[in-house]
Amino acid sequence: MNSASKILGLLLFLFLTPSQTKSQILPREGCNLHYRLIGFSFPAKINEVYSCKLEIASGYFISEDSFKKNIVKRCSSKENKIIAEVPSFGTRYTWRVIYTGKKITSTGLFHFSTLINPNVDTNVTRFRILVAAEKYKDAYVFLDGAQTLYDMNGHPVWYVPDNELSGDGTTHLRDLKITQQATITFINKANIYEINYNGDVLWKGPNNGAVSGANVEAYHHEFTRLSNGHYMVLGMESVLWDRKQPSPSDINLQPVSVSAIKDEINKPANRKTPLGTIIEYDEKGTVVWSWKSSNYFTTSDLNYYNDPLNMAIIDPHSNSFFFDEKEKVIYVSYKNISRVIKVKYPEGTVINTYGEIYKPGVPVKGNGMFCGQHSVRRSQIGCLFLFNNNNCDSGQASPKIKKFLEPANENGQLKKIWEYECTVEGDFARRFPSGGNVIELPDQSVFVCMSGLYSKVFIVSSDKQILWSALPEKWDPSEKKWNVCSQYRASIIPGRKELERLIWNDERNNLSGKTAQRP
Repeated sequence: MNSASKILGLLLFLFLTPSQTKSQILPREGCNLHYRLIGFSFPAKINEVYSCKLEIASGYFISEDSFKKNIVKRCSSKENKIIAEVPSFGTRYTWRVIYTGKKITSTGLFHFSTLINPNVDTNVTRFRILVAAEKYKDAYVFLDGAQTLYDMNGHPVWYVPDNELSGDGTTHLRDLKITQQATITFINKANIYEINYNGDVLWKGPNNGAVSGANVEAYHHEFTRLSNGHYMVLGMESVLWDRKQPSPSDINLQPVSVSAIKDEINKPANRKTPLGTIIEYDEKGTVVWSWKSSNYFTTSDLNYYNDPLNMAIIDPHSNSFFFDEKEKVIYVSYKNISRVIKVKYPEGTVINTYGEIYKPGVPVKGNGMFCGQHSVRRSQIGCLFLFNNNNCDSGQASPKIKKFLEPANENGQLKKIWEYECTVEGDFARRFPSGGNVIELPDQSVFVCMSGLYSKVFIVSSDKQILWSALPEKWDPSEKKWNVCSQYRASIIPGRKELERLIWNDERNNLSGKTAQRP
């Protein structure tokens, strides 16, 4: 290497080193955070054995003396990153790191603030613990209605930022959860999103009607990132379907776009039926696979559904799906007809139907297994399980979690092998018309969120012992009491390991300069 090259290399080193050091300092100077469980990152001491002590003070300080008098948190590590929890939302903080090695040195003073909104204001909302956790003390819980992440003691630690993600402040998110890739996904009224812990949008659905044939896909209920990095979501299309035809082969079916039927929408001859779709996108937002339930329902026994209200149009109402990626099958739940269907992937053929089979002229009687169910899932040992809203009995029956053994052939039906009847605290009316979900944990316990009107969240073991439970509530100033706060679903981060992946995944995104993907 000649002298000119050496000088150029030295200049580049001197130029880049300060910015690289600065980029290692997280949270960034002066930033505003929508969380108080924070990943602190700072420069490492090269070729030196040392320990690090993080010190955090409540308030904004520039002098060391003032800083020392207001320290509220100290924690140590042998690495140059520490996850620490600050006491409050809506507060300014100052922090530094002290290195102890051959000599004691410290960083300068850095500053950040935690934001606050009503979802994490404990004077307005709370997550009241009913049964304290023993086994799952290190877990964390997302509530989609509250748009908040809680620890197992009911303390809020993170919330969806106040921007397009959270909607207008009254929007209820759906299906807020952590992904296999240590990111966060959810649905709001406008679209489907993937974000990191810091709230940066990593992916957003195209929502362009490529599958529905309309202006939008009408995303709803369930949105999941797959192990291959693709995204799968429930959508909706409207079709012309005259169920009064005597034979499925005579049905007049055609996909309908919003623009195509704009002037015809109110004519009696055009009966629009909302039927669900499933869409799989790649990382660029391109549709790589889709499935339309219209291809199944319009030639199925649903033509003989004897609607008690004598309606020509029936909305089966898809409300969840589960993709068993190993077995290459998708289970789809339909609330209004109390049915679960099993679809072969990628062929799209229906290989089994679980529920009542309708016959010409025969009144609807129910399937005797579940009614108005939500959140169909497949367990580790291959059983089908779901949250059974159980609302066929005039809405007076308690919901149940049910597990079923699937039949060996396409003509068989489910066999119940386990169930748990959910309980209600106090004098809450027993109505569970919508919402609710179930998630199986590694020890085969089940994490449960009850129906939207009474959204108790709990963990029940396989021997039916309650391992933890909590109730989301909101303060009613006019009645001067706490009332149950509606949620649609809850999800769980089962342990500290998964939480750390989520937090440091955000750090890697920032340090690598990764940009958000916007199809």
